[in-house]
Amino acid sequence: MKRAIPAIGGQAVLEGVMMRSPRYTAIAVRKDGKIIVKKEENFSISDRYPFLKVPILRGAVALVEMLVVGVRALSYSAGIASDEEEELSTRDIFLAVAMAVAFALLLFIVLPTILTKFIAGSIKNPFFLNLIEGLVRILVFLLYLISISSMKDIRRFFEYHGAEHKAVNCYESGEELTIENAKKYTTLHPRCGTSFLLVVMVVSILLFSTLGWPGIVARIAFRVLLFPMVAGISYEFIRLAGKSNSLLVRFLNVPGMWLQKLTTREPNDSQLEVALEALKCVLSGGEGFVR
Repeated sequence: MKRAIPAIGGQAVLEGVMMRSPRYTAIAVRKDGKIIVKKEENFSISDRYPFLKVPILRGAVALVEMLVVGVRALSYSAGIASDEEEELSTRDIFLAVAMAVAFALLLFIVLPTILTKFIAGSIKNPFFLNLIEGLVRILVFLLYLISISSMKDIRRFFEYHGAEHKAVNCYESGEELTIENAKKYTTLHPRCGTSFLLVVMVVSILLFSTLGWPGIVARIAFRVLLFPMVAGISYEFIRLAGKSNSLLVRFLNVPGMWLQKLTTREPNDSQLEVALEALKCVLSGGEGFVR
């Protein structure tokens, strides 16, 4: 049996890594050769309203909270890079999250459903129309990842993403958190957000196919309104994939693991050190530091 340990998640930030345990969040950023680590205690609205912890619903809540935490982490790392310590206000965070959600909805929901109208031709069967739309959505997503992965700054960002996964894999294997140990591990992880996005697209195909093929306005409205349910179902699968040894679950997660090859790169020792410092910080009772 696997030992019971707290689940750790995270993300890459500008010249650094954010790690999140059930209790703490730590952001480690390299600046002028030093590693600056900020740590704070987590807060979740589901702690105040326990009914939000029920399956499916907790996934939608977790997605929104991770978007907020992610925007704050990116803002903090950008401030370190530009020597500006002022963080985003609540209003700024709300606007940033709203813009990110709006962009995602336009690119991955509105655009595919419009394109399907021109691609499908004379096809009338609702199931096949939804299937085509889903495949178009996945194609748009792949083209988006391929296009941004060629950018120099994004490649470096993906290297920190790989460092985050290596550090977490080392931790989950029970090894001492050192650079040499972490280097042995893969840059892929079953609970990665990249895998989550692919699962979202597959789940959306299955769920939307039950709605028929109404007019374009109704289609877009249904897809937007049902997105929290899609996210919640996808969250439950990714949660299961992260802790299950089932052959079926691992098989179903293979496409997501393959997709991570586009969003992760092999990190160097310096980047691994940053990820490990963030991880050690959320696992300890200490405060942030500069090293």
